[in-house]
Amino acid sequence: MLTIEQQIFKQIEKAKNILLVFPMEWEGDSVSATLALFTYLRKIEKTVDIAAAKPDREMNALSFLPGFNEIKNNLDHLRRFIVSLDISKTKVSQIKYIVENNQLNFIVSPEDGWFEPQDVSSKAGEFLYDLIITIGANDLESLGNIYDQNVEFFYKTPIINIACQAANEEFGQINFIDLNCVGTSEMIYNLLQADDNKLIINEDIATGLLGGIIIKTRNFKTGNLTPRTLLITSELISLGARREEIVNRLYRSRQMSDLKIWGKILNNLHLEDGGDLAWSWIAKTDTQNHEIAEDILRDMIDELMTNLPDVKIVLILVEQDFTKTRMFVFSLKNTNVLDLLKNYNPKGTVKNIAADINQDLNTAITEIVGDIKQKLDKLK
Repeated sequence: MLTIEQQIFKQIEKAKNILLVFPMEWEGDSVSATLALFTYLRKIEKTVDIAAAKPDREMNALSFLPGFNEIKNNLDHLRRFIVSLDISKTKVSQIKYIVENNQLNFIVSPEDGWFEPQDVSSKAGEFLYDLIITIGANDLESLGNIYDQNVEFFYKTPIINIACQAANEEFGQINFIDLNCVGTSEMIYNLLQADDNKLIINEDIATGLLGGIIIKTRNFKTGNLTPRTLLITSELISLGARREEIVNRLYRSRQMSDLKIWGKILNNLHLEDGGDLAWSWIAKTDTQNHEIAEDILRDMIDELMTNLPDVKIVLILVEQDFTKTRMFVFSLKNTNVLDLLKNYNPKGTVKNIAADINQDLNTAITEIVGDIKQKLDKLK
């Protein structure tokens, strides 16, 4: 009987065109793991593309990862439409086409005789990809518009589902779920080690996998580290993973203005609702007209949560002027903040949202903190 790893590589070997996808949240571990697998499949000469919904924030912190610029934000030319003409009775002399009133007309001139309407047929062709590999997705909906705009494709194409969370809906034909791994980058490393070809992991693949592990463990500061994770880290470094580059790009590239904002967030930090909610605020005078990027805030939140592991939601309120406040909300557990705070018309994902509130900072603090506390109490 084949192991699940052997089943995966059997499907990869059979596939002519492979699509890799990860969730629209662009969580660093999933992105890194997908890029590493993408690089590996290219190395073994498979035809493979990688796609994810367009992020709602800049992803500059991850742009150093090998293969990052190959990520597509849509699935163009996914399926061809075929128009067929029976030429058994007469041959074609000339073919032209014209566009009139948003209609494409093919003009086919027979060599002799004529064509009848029943000589023409049409059909949808095969999909461009014959295998989908999802990485870090608990359900298909988490893929965003990559799934929403191509539902038929996902239901008619075999899926290999790779994830490490118990909440996974096991939507694939092959479901590779390992709850003992700290992240999907560790899972991809284990998968590649099980390849019968024993292809050596090169520096780019190792860098992608190590980057994912470092992001997932917040540079080895989380409590879910295992001896296996540390051993894999050591092995990746010995294979050429560029650890210094990863750390420099993720943790040592902060501008002074960002550090000052970080200090303000810590100074104004409050815990509410038994520690489930952490919230802070920043006055307009604190920012000194420096625009606060959401990815910078998320990095700060990740660092903060190393010391506050029980927090479910983090709220940051940023004063825009005397009548407007911008709200950033991050979910650190399984709370869907997009749905929880839908009355504020937020933009984002189930894990992080942003919204503009037409209230001064103090009013926004009172209303939004109270609203979140009330809704969290109902979820208990």
